[in-house]
Formats: sequence, C-alpha cells, structure tokens
Amino acid sequence: MADQAALEQKYAPVGKAVTEFAEYGSQMTGIYMNGEKLVLKCNLPSKVVLNRVWDAIKSVDASNQDFDLEATVAGDTQPYTIKQGDTLSAVCLKFYGHANKYPQVAEANGIDADKVAVGKTLQLPVL
Repeated sequence: MADQAALEQKYAPVGKAVTEFAEYGSQMTGIYMNGEKLVLKCNLPSKVVLNRVWDAIKSVDASNQDFDLEATVAGDTQPYTIKQGDTLSAVCLKFYGHANKYPQVAEANGIDADKVAVGKTLQLPVL
C-alpha cells in the first residue's frame, strides 16, 4: 500500500506551485489517498495557472501514476495588473515558466511589450 506521507513529500513541489498563486485565487482544498494514488484537490483561477501546476507535476514524475489532480478552474485567461518594477518578461516567467512568451502576451493584449503602464490589467492567455 502506498505511503501517504511519502507521496505528500514527493509531490510537495505541486502544493508549492498551487500556493505560489494564492494571491490570484489558487487554493488547496484537500489532499487524500484514493487507492494507491495521492489526490490533491484545489481551486485555480485560470487554465494559465493550471498549466503551471501541471508543469510542477511533470517535473516530479512525468508518468504521475501515483498522483491525481482534482482542480476546479475558474476560467481560461489569467488577469494580472502590472505593478511598479514589473516587466512583461518577468510576468511571463512567473505565469508560463518562460520569459520569452512576452511577445505573445503583448499581442494578445494589443500592447507594446516595452511600454506596459503600471496599473494596466492584462489578460494572460493560455499559451
């Protein structure tokens, strides 16, 4: 029989990925065993964040044969309001894992990637 504590330790980076987006509405709502699998239940604000959580799962174990994710996802795009000191590259690194996605985000929002105003709310698309 699978050891829940061992699986929780193995998949700790997945929980960290969910909590990393807590300020945007991510929330872990439960963790339990279903047979031989660890199941993480969570609420996620967008498919953009869901993709980052899946990145974390794949980085732990690409087959994820001993893990299931039960996620309630609120929408496709992820709203993000630009803060002082933000760059589009840094925003993309956080939400996509790659800074080089900024041209696609700029195009999707109809903005110049080099001139993003503080306070501007972007809709980060699923890429």
